[in-house]
Amino acid sequence: MQTELSTISIFVTVVDAGSFSSAAEQLHLTRSAVSKSIARLEERLSVSLFKRTTRTLSLTAEGTLFYEHSQRAIAEIHSAESLLDQGKINATGLLRISAPVLFGQLYVAPLMVDFAQQHADLQIELSFNDRRVDLVEEGFDLAIRIGNLPDSHHLVARKLGMHRMLLCATPEYLHQSGRINTLEDLQQHSTIAYSYSGQLQKWQLQDEEQRQYAIKPRAKLMMNDMQSIKDAVLSHYGIAWLPDWLIHTELQENKLVQVLATFSSINFPIHVVWPALPYMPLKTRLAIDQLVTTFAK
Repeated sequence: MQTELSTISIFVTVVDAGSFSSAAEQLHLTRSAVSKSIARLEERLSVSLFKRTTRTLSLTAEGTLFYEHSQRAIAEIHSAESLLDQGKINATGLLRISAPVLFGQLYVAPLMVDFAQQHADLQIELSFNDRRVDLVEEGFDLAIRIGNLPDSHHLVARKLGMHRMLLCATPEYLHQSGRINTLEDLQQHSTIAYSYSGQLQKWQLQDEEQRQYAIKPRAKLMMNDMQSIKDAVLSHYGIAWLPDWLIHTELQENKLVQVLATFSSINFPIHVVWPALPYMPLKTRLAIDQLVTTFAK
């Protein structure tokens, strides 16, 4: 059951002052008003906070525990008031973030540089890794995840956007090798595939009637880095399946063109996730807000 902040403040003052009378004098209240506030607090908590004798006033074990937490809570409130008085909200401490390598380098890193400049007392450690880290076990505050999330009671998530894959090639390659009209035509073309841990990534497509296809490209060239695959495509080597956010500029400048545009990619969500905690640190909340606001544009 929630207790009133004013009552908690009176309780902390009594402990610090050492008596009801001294606390009443500091608070400009009557001794009776202070005593009644403590009695109401003990009733709501269903515990005795003080051991009372005619000469001494000391805390019970429950009172000691409650005092320690109450003191920290009031200190945090005073700190927040101070920040508001200064007209600024400043994140502090160390913020650890995990992000996929390429997406993190292109989009998350510049955003966090800007975020760090806004908060002079904040340290940011950005780790690039394509594996799914264990946030709690490895001590991360946030992680960026591409793809569907499994159900979890330990993580909270907010959606940042969608991740779409496109088949693409250069106009020069298609002029030399011929246009592609059907999925079967892909078998006659040079392709560059993405491989990870020895597994070749299949191209997941769907047609205009939402029928889905998982195509295993017959690739002579396989890489485990999307940027290197993009560079190979731009060198007119062949066709690849790449994230739209990686080739957005090249498509606009007609350096790349979409192949089989009637076959769309199965889209995947992009989320920011963080551990489910009783409270969220200010640094984490502000970083999440920055991510959500920026990716919504």
